[in-house]
Amino acid sequence: MHIITSRAELAQLVTQWHKENERIGVVPTMGALHNGHLTLVNALDGKVSRRIVTIFVNPIQFNNAEDFRLYPRGVDKDAALLADTGKVDVLYAPNENEMYPQGFSTRVLVSGLDGMLCGGDRPGHFDGVATIVTKLLLQTGADVAAFGEKDYQQLCIIRRLAADLNLPVEILPVPTVREADGLALSSRNRRLTTEQRTQAATLPAALTACLGALRAHQPAPPALAQCRATLEQAGFTVHYLELRAESDLHLTQAATPGTRLFVAASLGDIRLIDNMPV
Repeated sequence: MHIITSRAELAQLVTQWHKENERIGVVPTMGALHNGHLTLVNALDGKVSRRIVTIFVNPIQFNNAEDFRLYPRGVDKDAALLADTGKVDVLYAPNENEMYPQGFSTRVLVSGLDGMLCGGDRPGHFDGVATIVTKLLLQTGADVAAFGEKDYQQLCIIRRLAADLNLPVEILPVPTVREADGLALSSRNRRLTTEQRTQAATLPAALTACLGALRAHQPAPPALAQCRATLEQAGFTVHYLELRAESDLHLTQAATPGTRLFVAASLGDIRLIDNMPV
């Protein structure tokens, strides 16, 4: 596995691969890798002949400077984890100056999908996500890019930008990977204290119970209210808990196939998100 930090070196390699008719897969990450990221790497099996994993903690998608500062980092450990898979050809780990050189002033805005859910209380977040993902898709020359369904709103935005900008890349969705107690894998989980980690298991349990009520034809408002109360009693601050359509994320009260339950909730200053399909 090669570790590349410059756009020029990556471009040279990608150009050569394209000349050799290689199919390139990419897994964009912010590092602090876990089994969820490795699942994205494995999801490319049979679809590509070369794989790139990118690591870049993107400053323009953080609207909280302290969250950016505390975001877990450890490229050496991440590189060892990727090398052990035997599947990754390149770890691309550019620095901030490489991605945003002096004078950089462009933003990619996907309107209509960015103003609700995480976009509602994290203004500018998805502009930052859309901008960096566009740059990474172009820089890696990817034919296939794998993204996890845990960040479902992000997945929808990336699908939309790829379609709207005519980017020649397949966006591959990968189901959420969970711990034994149901908690969705996230790099932020590392920041949870032992007590918070125990509390965190309430999140997927409450969502599962809410979905059970909805599938039993309980009206959405009381089912959501009970779920919110359960989370608050467990110590969470609930930012949103909503039922939305998978297709365009419009708000709904109809728990039908093609809808998902979305939540963002914090324990202390650690924000966790999750979603589950009806």
